[in-house]
Amino acid sequence: MGRKKKSVTNITITGIADKGKSIGRDESGQVYFVDGAVPGDVVDVLVLRKKKSYNEAIVTRQVSMSDLRTTPICEHFKVCGGCKWQHMLYSAQLTHKEQIVRDCMRRIGKLDESIVHPILGCASPFEYRNKLEYSFSNKRWITREEAASDTEIINEGALGFHRPGSFDKIVDIHKCHLQADLTNDIRNFVRDYARERALSFYDTRNHSGFLRNMILRNNLAGEWMLVVVFGYQDDEMIPQMMGALKERFSQITSLNYTVNTKVNDTIYDQTIITYHGESYLVESLGNVKYKIGTKSFFQTNTTQAINLFDVAVSMADLQKTDNVYDLYTGLGSIALYISDKVKHVTGIEEIPEAIHDANENMAFNNITNATFYAGDVKDILNDTFVERHGRPDKIITDPPRAGMHPEVIETLLAVEAKQIVYISCNPSTQARDLQLLSEKYIVTAIQPVDMFPHTSHIECVANLVLKA
Repeated sequence: MGRKKKSVTNITITGIADKGKSIGRDESGQVYFVDGAVPGDVVDVLVLRKKKSYNEAIVTRQVSMSDLRTTPICEHFKVCGGCKWQHMLYSAQLTHKEQIVRDCMRRIGKLDESIVHPILGCASPFEYRNKLEYSFSNKRWITREEAASDTEIINEGALGFHRPGSFDKIVDIHKCHLQADLTNDIRNFVRDYARERALSFYDTRNHSGFLRNMILRNNLAGEWMLVVVFGYQDDEMIPQMMGALKERFSQITSLNYTVNTKVNDTIYDQTIITYHGESYLVESLGNVKYKIGTKSFFQTNTTQAINLFDVAVSMADLQKTDNVYDLYTGLGSIALYISDKVKHVTGIEEIPEAIHDANENMAFNNITNATFYAGDVKDILNDTFVERHGRPDKIITDPPRAGMHPEVIETLLAVEAKQIVYISCNPSTQARDLQLLSEKYIVTAIQPVDMFPHTSHIECVANLVLKA
């Protein structure tokens, strides 16, 4: 017999946490991570899991509402799970994200939080994404309201986002506010086209069905890329659908498809066929033009990427004589962005496809003072590498959420570059690494940047200067 779950009353919500949860405390100071509340709320909760130092809970009753609440504009809020904080004022989101950074730097990094600058918010907290991925499913997510009503539930298949925790069910999206509105016209057209012709939507459990996934990209110039992923080859229907899309949407300048018969959804090992237009979009950041292909890794928020890069450039105080290493370079976006400001920049990235894009974009921009290597940074960045490319004056590093490997930290301490600019998407692991680097470096400034409004994600740029 399972243990009875505990109810707790009058929890005061004080902050936000990862994955859209909020933090609250009861009168004794016990910590609760709560789903569905906003800082300033007072709520009653049901404890789902009790941990050593905190409890995980859900709201059962709203005792009082926070002044920080606002009405979400999206009809799918709380259902699709994408925009966790859309019910909180954007100004409040920024305040609490900045506080998370300050807390991480103080508790984990052992730093004076006065070096944390005010967070750089997004000028437009909606329609900021340049890429969205949609999935087809023959199992539409049924909301509680639908299930409780007397209305007949019709399941015609869905095109939208995965419901959190339900790998085989898709929330049927009618309007998403994260990408320019044409994304909704294209997605809804494809869904209607498929339903009118009784085309089969993908069955994730049985790995069957014709329509599987759909990827939409756009650039600041208003051009669009579409990749439709089919579950099997159909020599009649695929050209018909591609032709209908070409005729209906002149804004799609890169129209592509692939057939994926594998169990997993990744298309990086698949051949992409360009049905119409180019196989890429071109995006301009500063003086650099980037060719973004169907498989390219690129910053998802273009306007904030420019701001992020400019913060890094300003902190680095780049000189024409500088030899720069760009670790975890991706498709070389930052390396190419700074190439006209330095003597030479060398990038390292684990994903070979990204390095292919980096080299292609280097040639596309006639840049000759950059070099790129594919491989794990901890394996490539060693004494031999430094001897070959020269000791760096500056290092820019932008690791994944897990932060830098301990061996990379050791190498950076041994290399003793005059300056390190550390970009991170995880303040906790960044703070950990800054503490490790404090053996030889002083952190002079930290700039949080909000790349993804209404989510818990935070980018941070830290400036580290070698001790005298």
